[in-house]
Amino acid sequence: DATVTIVHSKTKDAKSVVSRADVVVAAVGRARMVKADWIKEGAAVIDVGINSVDDPEAKRGYRLVGDVDYDAAKEVAGKITPVPGGVGPMTIAMLLRNTLNACRRKIAEP
Repeated sequence: DATVTIVHSKTKDAKSVVSRADVVVAAVGRARMVKADWIKEGAAVIDVGINSVDDPEAKRGYRLVGDVDYDAAKEVAGKITPVPGGVGPMTIAMLLRNTLNACRRKIAEP
């Protein structure tokens, strides 16, 4: 059994809600919004967000970060996906798979 709770950027006291979760899926669209003190010790954190932040030392002048403050949260979470390189490759793989399946269905139509 699982209880699913949805928290968004306007949820009052989001920290207290998130801090009770065993699994956190962050997809809020705000760079590093979810802080380490929001994460329950040992929780699994899946960061779906991708945001660009200014970084004058980076070649392009920016770098990609997630919705979770990764550097701090990795010290608390049991497992955590990085950004970039976490769920992005799986998202691309599934999009390609779905495109191929749709093509196969279209070709099989009478």
